[in-house]
Amino acid sequence: MGFFDHLKTEAKTQFIEIIQWLDESSDTLVYRFPVYNQEIKMGAQLVVRENQNALFLNEGQAADLFTPGTYTLTTQNLPILSVLRGWKFGFQSPFKAEVYFFNLRLFSDLKWGTANPVMMRDPEFGMIRVRAFGTYAFRIADAKKFFSSIVGTQGLTGTEEIVGQLRSTILSRLSDAIAEAKVAALDLASQYDELSSTATRILQPEFGAYGLDLSRFYIENISLPEEVEAAIDQRPKLGVLGDKMQQFTQLQTAEAIKVAAANPGGIAGAGAGIGAGMAIGSAMGQAFQPPPPPAPSASARWSIAVDGKTFGPYTDEALRAMVQSGQVPPTTQAWRPGASGWAPVSSFAELGVNVPPPPPPPPKV
Repeated sequence: MGFFDHLKTEAKTQFIEIIQWLDESSDTLVYRFPVYNQEIKMGAQLVVRENQNALFLNEGQAADLFTPGTYTLTTQNLPILSVLRGWKFGFQSPFKAEVYFFNLRLFSDLKWGTANPVMMRDPEFGMIRVRAFGTYAFRIADAKKFFSSIVGTQGLTGTEEIVGQLRSTILSRLSDAIAEAKVAALDLASQYDELSSTATRILQPEFGAYGLDLSRFYIENISLPEEVEAAIDQRPKLGVLGDKMQQFTQLQTAEAIKVAAANPGGIAGAGAGIGAGMAIGSAMGQAFQPPPPPAPSASARWSIAVDGKTFGPYTDEALRAMVQSGQVPPTTQAWRPGASGWAPVSSFAELGVNVPPPPPPPPKV
């Protein structure tokens, strides 16, 4: 055998003697040890550091799992792989296998958010769409289950790919968490802790099915549609105005005046807005008001003229009392609907006002 042939043979028989993962990124979730076409030497050293697990695979099937420690690979500590490959006891030849390392530390401050609004049934506003975002933290609790459900089945090894899958799971169950909490839209901002606890309880089994432990889950904000926020903003104004029968009219009038003050026409230009607000408010008020009482039988119908000015209307009783008390002379011009024209109060028989006869002429001296 020539010198170069010896080198080729030696290159082909280079075996892996130390298997370990030095995580320089500190944020890698899964690492595939680069075995490729090289072979692992029986008796090689396997180093599994703190917060790591190492998993040996045979043709894509999970076999032996190693927790933190240093191991000399033999058939005794590779029992599953030995059975799968049909090794006899004392096997010492090199072998090929895939090796995955898993980072077991807590991955915290991960972001989640709704790319599209989620549906929520509110007892007051009906079906509404809300957006939300927050943070969560998790760790790998079962490396074999995590491999079989995420890495092996879906072929996900990149941290961003895996976190993206978890984010989809969160968003698919978030609407269930909000619905189960039964929190009204008006109270969402004050119930973030309760909603976070409900979401954690609902999501924990989902993460557990992936071999993960959901350590923390926080809802930091839930935003409502603009029209719902506008309706909520109106509530304090209506509460200050008080009486429900008048509140809508008052609110619309006040808003119209405020808008008109900013226009060149001033308050004079607010007529349409005020009129519309009062008309709508009147219609709403009628829905709350009981029917009006019947009108009194004696209606105010009399008008009187004093010094070129018109006063009234007065009822029969009121005008009769004013004449009897001397406040209105019987000769005062009066009018009522149906009369042919203005005439002295004393000329209307229904008032029962009697004009005393004039005094006799004074005696002649």
